[in-house]
Amino acid sequence: MEYSVSSHALEGKIILVTGAGAGIGKQAAISYAQHGATVILLGRTVKKLEQTYDEIESAGYPQPAIIPLDMMGATKQHYTDMVETIEGQFGKLDGVLHNAGALGVISPFDQIEEKMFDEVMQVNVKATFLMTQALLPLLKKSDDARIVFTSSTVGHQGRAFWGTYSISKFATEGMMQVLADECSDSPIRVNAINPGGTRTSMRAAAFPAEDADLLKTPLDIMPLYLYLMAPEGQAVHGQCIDAQPK
Repeated sequence: MEYSVSSHALEGKIILVTGAGAGIGKQAAISYAQHGATVILLGRTVKKLEQTYDEIESAGYPQPAIIPLDMMGATKQHYTDMVETIEGQFGKLDGVLHNAGALGVISPFDQIEEKMFDEVMQVNVKATFLMTQALLPLLKKSDDARIVFTSSTVGHQGRAFWGTYSISKFATEGMMQVLADECSDSPIRVNAINPGGTRTSMRAAAFPAEDADLLKTPLDIMPLYLYLMAPEGQAVHGQCIDAQPK
């Protein structure tokens, strides 16, 4: 399917992007800003967020905001405080792209270490859950809001040695489906994207021997990311869509 949106599709929208310092999150933030959105850049490395900020500013797009937050260590209170900051500055929120994620270690099921399992679940599931829960009242103030989660091919079909990451992405898809069902009579549209194999540092860590030049770039898969945030994608709800269908 071809996903296209108007060049000003996101004008006046306030959109939060997690993991906005690199990879898909960075590109999504830039693409959203290019289409008129004021983007809130969330991540744990301020220097990387500042680089994304500078690219958006120098292109002449709406001035973004930065929220440094380490989802590994953040508590419920951190998300409450974050929401107060966003509300104080912007008054509402029109969209959130949950892009930040942890890969963990690819290993046999019986060798998965509890500490690593907990860390991946903390970032990919619990932090995403707590953040979404905190953001819902703000999203409800928008007349056309979006929540977009990030899944994976191994979030649809389990794969040997991908245990921790796979389990976390099955949980993510479940969270999306529950929330979508609850929001079906509201102006909030809830979906998930499976980006597929994309030229990012996480992909390189998972497949070190792979020729990255053969992979799509984050920019290549942006049409879907824009579509699900834009008015054009309003009819799509409760779905996990593959950005690179087979």
